[in-house]
Amino acid sequence: MRRVSGISSLVDYLHSVNYPLSENEINELIQKKQLPHFKPMKNLLVFNLDHIDWWIEDRRQCNT
Repeated sequence: MRRVSGISSLVDYLHSVNYPLSENEINELIQKKQLPHFKPMKNLLVFNLDHIDWWIEDRRQCNT
């Protein structure tokens, strides 16, 4: 499983796949439970990049 931890790492990944979002946008999506993630510890967010890729594709299809 490919994964990154922390919002800044996710920002970098999203820019690399041409789906740029800011840290604020990501925090908003997390609060609304609209972005796949898990929180194994109190101050640690982990993102499964396979789930993120699916999420991006789903959002792109909804916006077309």
